[in-house]
Amino acid sequence: MKKLILCLTAVLVSIGVMAETKSLTTTETEAFNLSITPDIAVYKRTVTIEGVTLSIWGENPQTSLALGIVNGSTGNSAGLDWGFILNYADNYKGVKWGLVNYTKQDSLGWDAGFVNYTTGTVRGLYTGVVNYVDRLKGVEFGLVNYVDKSDSGFQIGIVNIIRNNKTWFSDMPNSLAPVMIFVNWRF
Repeated sequence: MKKLILCLTAVLVSIGVMAETKSLTTTETEAFNLSITPDIAVYKRTVTIEGVTLSIWGENPQTSLALGIVNGSTGNSAGLDWGFILNYADNYKGVKWGLVNYTKQDSLGWDAGFVNYTTGTVRGLYTGVVNYVDRLKGVEFGLVNYVDKSDSGFQIGIVNIIRNNKTWFSDMPNSLAPVMIFVNWRF
């Protein structure tokens, strides 16, 4: 029952995000896409999908529910990506669930996977075994958490690293330490 409620909540959140977000990269939109690869698909990779994407490997700008083995979201995309192996995006707002979640620029929402990696800013929640973020404004929960720069972030895990925490315990309560077990933060 808890899993059902969690899934329904995620879908409702992604629908709300989809209603507010419009892609800036294309003007052509479709409600459904089915793809084997980005080049073998019902619609070409430049068409924005505003609805549902089912794929073995799909790659479109989207505000949709994307279910597949590998889900690629280009441009400013949003929704719920549920990838068996990999979810990747340029900029993403919403929820990404997969073994590996990669965002090239910024991510807003929740990423859950074995490995979560963002080279831009994360605003939201990262849950995984290994979490890497260039800039964090949110929470990381995992075994190993790494942040290069944190404006306001909190980490829970076995190993927690915030590189711009320069000293150990001297800036309490604003920051804890560069490396810490169990918890670390910078506000």
